Amino acid sequence: MKAIYHMLNMCSFDVTNKCLIAEVWCPEADLQDLRRALEEGSRESGATIPSFMNIIPTKETPPTRIRTNKFTEGFQNIVDAYGVGSYREVNPALFTIITFPFLFAVMFGDFGHGFVMFLFALSLVLNENHPRLNQSQEIMRMFFNGRYILLLMGLFSVYTGLIYNDCFSKSVNLFGSGWNVSAMYTSSHPPAERKKMVLWNDSVVRHNSILQLDPSVPGVFQGPYPLGIDPIWNLATNRLTFLNSFKMKMSVILGIIHMTFGVILGIFNHLHFRKKFNIYLVSIPELLFMLCIFGYLIFMIFYKWLVFSAETSRVAPSILIEFINMFLFPTSKTNGLYTGQEYVQRVLLVVTALSVPVLFLGKPLFLLWLHNGRSCFGVNRSGYTLIRKDSEEEVSLLGNQDVEEGNHQVEDGCREMACEEFNFGEILMTQLIHPIEYCLGCISNTASYLRLWALSLAHAQLSDVLWAMLMRVGLRVDTTYGVLLLLPVIALFAVLTIFIILIMEGLSAFLHAIRLHWVEFQNKFYVGAGTKFVPFSFSLLSSKFNNDDSVA
Repeated sequence: MKAIYHMLNMCSFDVTNKCLIAEVWCPEADLQDLRRALEEGSRESGATIPSFMNIIPTKETPPTRIRTNKFTEGFQNIVDAYGVGSYREVNPALFTIITFPFLFAVMFGDFGHGFVMFLFALSLVLNENHPRLNQSQEIMRMFFNGRYILLLMGLFSVYTGLIYNDCFSKSVNLFGSGWNVSAMYTSSHPPAERKKMVLWNDSVVRHNSILQLDPSVPGVFQGPYPLGIDPIWNLATNRLTFLNSFKMKMSVILGIIHMTFGVILGIFNHLHFRKKFNIYLVSIPELLFMLCIFGYLIFMIFYKWLVFSAETSRVAPSILIEFINMFLFPTSKTNGLYTGQEYVQRVLLVVTALSVPVLFLGKPLFLLWLHNGRSCFGVNRSGYTLIRKDSEEEVSLLGNQDVEEGNHQVEDGCREMACEEFNFGEILMTQLIHPIEYCLGCISNTASYLRLWALSLAHAQLSDVLWAMLMRVGLRVDTTYGVLLLLPVIALFAVLTIFIILIMEGLSAFLHAIRLHWVEFQNKFYVGAGTKFVPFSFSLLSSKFNNDDSVA
């Protein structure tokens, strides 16, 4: 009752007609439902004056209304925590449904831990209508509200765990290793081949604690493992070196693809808001800057993977050295990855250098040329007319005509409003800040994606420590007392796995995945300066009213 009277007090009272007038926002799809509700309310209340609805044209920007369901609500809340999107702005929540649990799983890659998380989330989903879960404590309610996020995070962690071949820090041999140890023995090869290769014999095996498999020896490497990392790497002493190299390159590749996708999404914003000049003067130079430097880095990684084999691996150049030499123009001759590499890199650097002044000066000079004494701007939108007075860019865009749309009619709102002064200096300073932030951000953001590698390494090492300190000790006890000791060891291992790995390490990976989306991905296209549409609803009332009702 208090809430209803509070809303009625926000209405305007018409003394002449003795009625209440309420100006509200309503989604276009719900206009018929609103009109029908007013008619039914008037009929059931027996009012002499029927309630009716009129659509009023407005120049204000509408609030943002994004319809969600119980599956998408959690991902939309992650985006809204960064900022509510402007009206009709590209909503990153749709893409976050896939990219967020995937980036989490890259840092949490273990299909044993992922499967436990998936089962926990699945139990919450299957029992989501249970009244006790809806009325649980705050921490449990947080897990319950994010049950579908946990479900996908666990499912994706199972996938990345299969790629890493990690199950509670141990590898699983599902398809058989692609490496053959017996092919390294001297007896496996004819005498003519033994002189050309470094092979093993009984003496070498006895007197060497570390033996190295040579994939260039025929029969040693029989082909790649069908899915993920070969389980033989779990026995190798250089396992950490190999996985670090693999995960570091993978993190850079995923990060550059993620950021490039964000720049491309910005193009759709410019197309919708009828600012095609931003595509040519902002988005395309940003793409060229990103791809000519970091896209070329991805090309070099894949080229080295595909071209160089085990026989030629010793003469393969370092990608890091080649990437540094790209900017230093070394006078000494380098081997290079391919012929003509020097000329290709110089062309890419020239394109990069030309894109920077376009980012700095292209948009301000274009707006200055477009201004030409015109200082009012009106843009038609479906359902409302938008006139923003706080943007120097939009003030300068159109005066007597809409250049991009070919509209030669002066907007009525432009005649009514007081024309503002065009400030070229403010536009220039704003545009100077953005390219500096973007160009430096491309470097720092790419390095920031290395957290995928770092947290994946930390997760794997922490799992290995838990296994070595608990399960390995319990499994090494003799058979007499082994079973009695193994049961409490397994229980302690399960408790530490849940609290340290699943909760603490999972929370760390969750926060880092949020940061990668907010800072590295969304700032490429998402402004998040809108106002959320929050209609009146009894379910959204504060608990204070409910407590008062229960006391009454």
